[in-house]
Amino acid sequence: MLFSITVSYTRPLDEVKEHLDAHKEWLVRHIKAGAILVAGPLQQGQGGFILAHAQDGSEIATMIADDPLDRHGVASFDIQACDPVLRAAGFSEQWAPGAKAFP
Repeated sequence: MLFSITVSYTRPLDEVKEHLDAHKEWLVRHIKAGAILVAGPLQQGQGGFILAHAQDGSEIATMIADDPLDRHGVASFDIQACDPVLRAAGFSEQWAPGAKAFP
């Protein structure tokens, strides 16, 4: 199952910046583990976006609970789940099993 996660800063940017290096380390750890597929800041600079893969929402909740932005209460996380049925041919079947591929 895929999860879109929108991160919204809830505290002033100066407070958030204190935890961004640790947040980036958290991202890299989960990218290497295969749980996070892509991540990056939102254009307006008020948060970020994460595309993740997990068996269920409890895995995502556990992962986010370890994010320094969550632990320090400087961001909120909006999590949406999707069970893909269509995918681009170049998008790994590993992350969208059963989804029909289109070139």
